Amino acid sequence: MSASTDNSSRCLFFPALGSLYAALNTASETILRAVAGIFLTIHGSHKITDPFGAAEMVEGLGFYPGAFWSLLLACTEFFGGILIAIGLLTRPAAFAGMFVLLVTVWFHWVTMGQGYSGAEKSLLWAAILFFFVIRGGNRQSIDARIGRAF
Repeated sequence: MSASTDNSSRCLFFPALGSLYAALNTASETILRAVAGIFLTIHGSHKITDPFGAAEMVEGLGFYPGAFWSLLLACTEFFGGILIAIGLLTRPAAFAGMFVLLVTVWFHWVTMGQGYSGAEKSLLWAAILFFFVIRGGNRQSIDARIGRAF
């Protein structure tokens, strides 16, 4: 659904803002994708410098062998974040990141017994990545530039 269709399908309190909303629609989605990818990359940057450092933690969650899953976690966060930020292989990278975040929801909510307050950030980030699993990278992405997307 295009932004102009979105805005014309509802009655705005300030109709003059409709053109502004339409003009910023793609840019705001691109900014959200870039920020999500950059933040995920930053979050994974310490893991990529010690890719096996989380082996014991992931085994504690039931993922064996820990060294394999720790490496996969580090790569998913660091390289997946870069892919999301630039919009290359956006859907699979966002799906992998979302999966990691849903595991952290389980870890905080159930394993640690922290409930919603412990899982809140992971839930929010999983929802953001779910948006990009469904929407892809948009027209301001490498996926769009090469004309191929999942």
